[in-house]
Amino acid sequence: MKKLLNIVVFLLIAGVIAVIFLQQYIQQTSKDSIATNIEMLEPAYTGIVLGASVLPDQSLSPVLKARVDAALLAYEQGKIERFLLSGDHGDRDYDEVNPMKNYLVKKGVPTADIFLDHAGFDTYDSMIRAREIFEVDHAIVFTQEFHLPRAIYLGNRLGLNIQGYIADPEGYEPSSSLKRREWLANIKAWAEININQRPTHDGKAIPITGDSSQSYD
Repeated sequence: MKKLLNIVVFLLIAGVIAVIFLQQYIQQTSKDSIATNIEMLEPAYTGIVLGASVLPDQSLSPVLKARVDAALLAYEQGKIERFLLSGDHGDRDYDEVNPMKNYLVKKGVPTADIFLDHAGFDTYDSMIRAREIFEVDHAIVFTQEFHLPRAIYLGNRLGLNIQGYIADPEGYEPSSSLKRREWLANIKAWAEININQRPTHDGKAIPITGDSSQSYD
């Protein structure tokens, strides 16, 4: 029993060390690709906006609005030419991508510059589908600061040339539970990469350089 207990304790300690190492690795390898202001960004053809919750009236939550507004600013500053709005639209009654599109259209963005990924169910799906379905190779991703390292890690490991732009609402601070969940999400991201997981949904190619209407429902 004592030997078994020692093995269990060793495995627990090794697991904790591995989780801490992975967290630090993802943070360190992504930090040079994260911009805090628009001027720091190198121009890229595509801006990937990662989905988040939408309110019952179909307006954007503050977190999602901050992401879309950041991408819009980059578009207006000539840092991106096309939007890839990636989110959860797996259910008829829940849709993250069309509200983002509608918001941008109201801001004067032509629909020709807006592409929708209805199957961006998580960060991995968003990034692998950006590469495989939308044939993106160089992009800027827009999300909150706590989320950017994982998004960049996944994008880089999937072969994308990717930068990140911090899109935090004013006064925003992620909760401690959200930060802890990000550690678990990093483990999931590492596993997805190393088992070469397929996206939840495949589909025909819709090149980001082509006709955006092919991505609409």
